[in-house]
Parts: sequence; C-alpha cells; structure tokens
Amino acid sequence: MILKALTLGFVATNCYIVGSESTKRGIVIDPGAEAKVILRTVKDLGLTIPLIVATHTHFDHVGALKSIKDATGAEFALHEAEEGGGSGAFARVLASMTGGSFGPLPKPERLLRDGDTIDIDDLHFTVLHTPGHSPGGISLVGHGVVFSGDALFNFGIGRTDFPGCSHRQLINSIQDKLMTLPDDTIVYPGHGPETTIGAERKMNPFL
Repeated sequence: MILKALTLGFVATNCYIVGSESTKRGIVIDPGAEAKVILRTVKDLGLTIPLIVATHTHFDHVGALKSIKDATGAEFALHEAEEGGGSGAFARVLASMTGGSFGPLPKPERLLRDGDTIDIDDLHFTVLHTPGHSPGGISLVGHGVVFSGDALFNFGIGRTDFPGCSHRQLINSIQDKLMTLPDDTIVYPGHGPETTIGAERKMNPFL
C-alpha cells in the first residue's frame, strides 16, 4: 500500500493519499487545503484518484475538495449524517484562507454508513461511524491502519465545543469503535503525528 501524509493549511490538517501498489489507483482522504500540493503529490506518486473521502466536513478538511475533484474527476464520499455540512459563510472565508474553495461542497456521489466498505482494487477499508466531533464523522480502518479524522489524536481527542458536537458521543465512539481495534493498529489522525491504538489505550489522558 502506498501511503503519503501531507500537513496542509494554517490549521495544519493532515491529508492522506492512499494508493494500490499494483494498480496505481487510490484515494485522497481529507483534502483540506493547498490543492496544488495534493495534485503534485498524486502525480509524483504516479496515481490516479477515483475517490475522495471526507472524514467530516469542517472547513479545514474539505477546503480543497472541489479543486481536487474537478482536477481528477473523482467521486466524493462522506457519511450520510454529514451531507450538507461545512458550507456556511464562516467556513467559506476560512477555507479561502487555507487555499481552498469559496463555494459549497460538491454533492457527494456516495453516502456512507457504519460498516460500509471502500474498495479500490486491492485496497479495502471499513467505515466506522465515529460521531462526536461532528455528527457524521467517520474513521476508515484497514491494512493495519485507521484514519481517525478528528475523533482520536496522539494523546488527544477532537474538540466538542462546536455546534453539533457531543463530548459524550465522542468518547463513546472512541471506546466502542476505535478502542476495539488491535493495539498495533497505526492511527493516522486529522491533526498531529501518528500514534497507535495501544499507546492511546494506555496513555491518552482523555480516555
């Protein structure tokens, strides 16, 4: 599996490019800003991108989504509870500051539910609905890794002081979904460095 992490924009959001070694097709997860950097990296990796996945629609995770979609022709997927979010005036202004789009999000071609699978050739990820930071927040698990969005960080958890957030729901999502994964599962969060489920189980002060 090809996996490239990019930290982009003034909020330092992690965007992940994941590809098949054999077919050179892949996924962009959370294109938050700096579309030119993302597209250049995709080209350097020799990938084509048929799918973009947003773990949630806060501006710092989708600011470059329209530009990436327009450039690649990729379909866009997000959780059904998240459709229509993230496109208010405040979000658009902040998205523009990160090099993203002013306009509303493109309509998703695919609405995800808990337990769905995302399959791109030999890449297979399971969708975990992990709300709390956002009503339709998701994590993607497969191939020994989990992309946790803004649910779980390295020794931290997502903020729950925004509209639509719930601290109780977030803790339940982490405990019921993420903490059931094997300890050696590598966690690739929406912000900050990678970690493992085992490390967070033992030392995350919020858990």
